[in-house]
Amino acid sequence: MSEELIKAVVLDWAGTMVDFGSLAPMGALVKLFEGHGVSLSVAEARIPMGLPKWNHIKALGAMPSVRTQWIDLHDREFGDADVDAFYAEFQSMSAASAADQAALIPSALDVVQVLRSRGLKIGSTTGYDRTVMQVLTPLARAQGYEPDNLVCAGDLAAGRPSPLMMYRCFADLGVWPPHAVVKVDDTGPGIAEALAAGSWAVGVAVSGNAVGLSLTEWQALSREEQRLRREGAEEELRAAGAHEVVDTVAGLLPALDQLHRRMAANERP
Repeated sequence: MSEELIKAVVLDWAGTMVDFGSLAPMGALVKLFEGHGVSLSVAEARIPMGLPKWNHIKALGAMPSVRTQWIDLHDREFGDADVDAFYAEFQSMSAASAADQAALIPSALDVVQVLRSRGLKIGSTTGYDRTVMQVLTPLARAQGYEPDNLVCAGDLAAGRPSPLMMYRCFADLGVWPPHAVVKVDDTGPGIAEALAAGSWAVGVAVSGNAVGLSLTEWQALSREEQRLRREGAEEELRAAGAHEVVDTVAGLLPALDQLHRRMAANERP
């Protein structure tokens, strides 16, 4: 792949580079709501995944099943003050959960090393805030992964699906134009973040939010069940606008080669 067409890759964190299955946010969110008497399934908790966590909590509170339970308990709507209180509680819970699920996705480090050998910059954005990332980044660094920058939810006036975190990556990394940058993410809002910025988007299906299984759980499935879940996740990510979809970050290099061919043919995101 020629370096002059693709200059940087911006990688998401949970479900993309660490935490196979994106399990950490879900466990914390389910426990958070259950602690306040509201039943929330993991599947429901995954629906707004990719949004900044304050927005994620607000979206969950507006879901019909959650809203009904909250009104039954409190005789009022789940308001912004409740979101603030939940978010404050969630931060410590999320940091502990993220630490428990900090292992790198298999082959992630090998892929990053190849990208660096090609002269590409490695950026990162996340729906986690700085509090969580202060716990997670040292754990990733100890495994050998340290991107060239980090932009967290809450760093800017708006997070995903706005393009602002991508804009910060452009500035931090010194790369332009937007179509010379590829965003890799496992969620719809993360894909939307790339499209809003004018960048390419690669969706991550199997290790991410759409499948939502640990590596052990994924490997225990039959090939047919894996196929069905993979296809469902890919359909979800392509519907969100992903230009290419991979199972895990381990398959990123062929996807980048395909984007290179599309760019060489004067195609743009």
